[in-house]
Amino acid sequence: MPEARPDCIFCAIVAGDSPAEIVDSDDHTVTLMDINPATKGHALVIPRRHSDDLLDIGEDDLTACAIAAQRVVKRMEASLEPDGFNLINATRAAAWQTVFHFHIHVVPRYEDDPLKLPWIPRGADLDEIATIAATIREGR
Repeated sequence: MPEARPDCIFCAIVAGDSPAEIVDSDDHTVTLMDINPATKGHALVIPRRHSDDLLDIGEDDLTACAIAAQRVVKRMEASLEPDGFNLINATRAAAWQTVFHFHIHVVPRYEDDPLKLPWIPRGADLDEIATIAATIREGR
């Protein structure tokens, strides 16, 4: 089991050594409000055990985080009445990960919120997609 990291803000929150607005917790996860929210109600689901990112987290903790994310979405649906939700995970700095303790952003979406997708879907060459899919399937 990975040990808590003394320089990790999320490990400090889990240990109770750093303040956070916690909205849910169980034996495996803590859900807290994001201090830099993208929209009203933006929360983070984190595992209690330290994992750097999606490549590092164990299956049990990943499952627990997904279940906790669904649980908080249901609470947000009832209390905030958003128009939709985004669940976002960033793995590594190139994908905008800034805190290197696995977490899932739970972002309530509202028809008039300012948040926009970071890309515009434009389609792609289907042969190229098939080639990439084959590469992924083969694990090369």
